[in-house]
Amino acid sequence: MSAEEAGGVFHKAQGRTLDAFSAEEEREWKGPFYFIQGADPQFGLMKAWSTGDSDSGGDEWEQEIRLMEQAIQAINKLKPKPRFFVLCGDLIHAMPGAPWRKEQTADLQRLLRRVDSEIPLVLVSGNHDVGNTPTPETIAEFQQTWGDDYFSFWVGGVLFLVLNSQFLYDASGCPALKQAQDRWLEQQLSEAGQRKCQHAVVFQHIPLFLGSIDEDDDYFNVTKAIRKELADKFIKAGIKAVFSGHYHRNAGGTYQNLDMVVSSAIGCQLGKDTHGLRVVVVTAEKIIHRYYSLDELSERGIEDDLMDLMKKK
Repeated sequence: MSAEEAGGVFHKAQGRTLDAFSAEEEREWKGPFYFIQGADPQFGLMKAWSTGDSDSGGDEWEQEIRLMEQAIQAINKLKPKPRFFVLCGDLIHAMPGAPWRKEQTADLQRLLRRVDSEIPLVLVSGNHDVGNTPTPETIAEFQQTWGDDYFSFWVGGVLFLVLNSQFLYDASGCPALKQAQDRWLEQQLSEAGQRKCQHAVVFQHIPLFLGSIDEDDDYFNVTKAIRKELADKFIKAGIKAVFSGHYHRNAGGTYQNLDMVVSSAIGCQLGKDTHGLRVVVVTAEKIIHRYYSLDELSERGIEDDLMDLMKKK
């Protein structure tokens, strides 16, 4: 094990931003780029799911370790390097206060330190990271372990917003924290709405919707009462896309000109998709994305048509 693997430190979001990127340098559009989105490594779920005890099971996560190693190796091989690697929540399976949480966290952090130091990590909170009903204590634990639960950053003229979607699901245990995120989000959307950015993009764990803005409420989406109001705010501010996980399957749709992208998991699959990652290319005009299995990305890399988009200025 290298010294970096043993004791490396990845950038944590602090002060509601990510200091891996300089806002002054990154506010200007300099041409197409790409990033990698992953979701739900969720160390422990595969064993828990296979035994039918998804609440308190999960005392093994060797499969997830191997998958995460494969994902990181694939990302580190990519040329040119992605601007960043975002993990859209459910980093581990053990809920706050549950057995194995400390051990799952330590193993994931050990692996994440192997990500190329020139590829910053963007970490999004999921329900298993802060609890289905988060409290000030679980939020504080996440912040200490992984960094801020919501923040913004600029890359290449694009404004990225990271939200704690658990506040949209059940904030009854921490209403003041939800209100603080709401106020912060209004400020961020106001800035985006002034069109000072080439694009604006949101990352959150729980999707707004899985296929349609009018779909019924489900464990895997944001409730109708909140969903459309938030989507309308995003659209008014010029948000182009929302990237999520949580569903452990690929899904998504569009609402007006908002692209809702739901990516399947690096870890446990609950449908017919494969363990994988999403490649997201940002051009001056649009945002193009494609899901790759870990095997595909490891063996063949990114396809030429996506690479060609990044050569256009």
